[in-house]
Amino acid sequence: MKLSTVQCPAFFRCLAPLAGVALALVAGSFTASAAPDATPAAKASPAAESEAAAAWKKIESESVRPTPPAEWQQNKPSQEVVQAWIKAETARLLVLADKSRDFQKNYPKDPLAKEAQQKEWQALMMASRGAKTGGLDARIDALEATILSDTKLPKEDRFGLRAVQVQRQAKSREDFEKGVRALIQEFPGEPKAYQLLMGAAEGADKEHSKAIAEEVVKSNASDEVKDAAKAMLKMMDIEGKPLALQFTALGGQQIDLQKMKGKVVLVDFWATWCGPCVAEIPNVKAAYAKLHEKGFEIVGISFDQNKETLEKFLKEKEMTWPQYFDGLGWKNKFGQEFGIDSIPRMWLVDKKGVLRDMEGRQDLEKKVEKLLAEP
Repeated sequence: MKLSTVQCPAFFRCLAPLAGVALALVAGSFTASAAPDATPAAKASPAAESEAAAAWKKIESESVRPTPPAEWQQNKPSQEVVQAWIKAETARLLVLADKSRDFQKNYPKDPLAKEAQQKEWQALMMASRGAKTGGLDARIDALEATILSDTKLPKEDRFGLRAVQVQRQAKSREDFEKGVRALIQEFPGEPKAYQLLMGAAEGADKEHSKAIAEEVVKSNASDEVKDAAKAMLKMMDIEGKPLALQFTALGGQQIDLQKMKGKVVLVDFWATWCGPCVAEIPNVKAAYAKLHEKGFEIVGISFDQNKETLEKFLKEKEMTWPQYFDGLGWKNKFGQEFGIDSIPRMWLVDKKGVLRDMEGRQDLEKKVEKLLAEP
């Protein structure tokens, strides 16, 4: 999953505790049968129509997607400011959910009642991320049960909502995979279900992740999802083997990983527009400052498309290690070669030139020290 460039609290960027896939699946598919019925049960009076129109106008003007203040992109807010914003947005979303619920109750025959139902669900889902307790779960469960009880709900919408349910209700990776497999049984032949199954591979042990990826490759998943599974298998295959990486860095420096034997090297796949990547920079710089003289090197693989922006950023952040740049973004040469479909990715190469760790973000400094201590 390619990362958002907007830096905002994670619960507003992604509704899932696990893979973040279900929301993307339903964003364009679950509409809660919002289109008006072709044959309404009865025509409302002009006065009722006017009241409904006024009520809907108020609902429609409210966004269900909280948008962080634009100035946060340049000036990082304090934790207190962020928490205050979250609290205010959560309260606003709850009011919007109530208004949407009231619209359905007061104007059940209005063609927009189904759309109001969708709006209520979306607002509750977003508000549940900001709430400090799970107090909204029962209301969301009840609303989803009502939506799913509609025999006219299109299959695509039903699948989209069920996909979110599976993701929302999972308490662990194992729960998530179990729910996804139930979804596959419920919607046989639905290729999008295998996109969720790929999400279930994240966090599993290597052998289990490999088995899931192999299963997806043989499934009726889309070519894009199959390619992601093949990329995962490829990355698993190169771990524990010498890593071949040669390029001319910005500034003209020639880089050849196999000529850097004797050093521990961090290969950092990143971009200036990637919020989580930027958030890792202080940790990376701290490890580099402490361990560089002991034999720790860093090689950056930038997914940026603008050379001037990248060079300015590197100068401002005092990132002095070599960087690969080809301006191709997600079509980056090494991103394509190694199947990188999300960033940041941090790989650690040991003193023998072997790729030893593909999760360098976790406890980077300790991992580098351990590799440096090896003969």
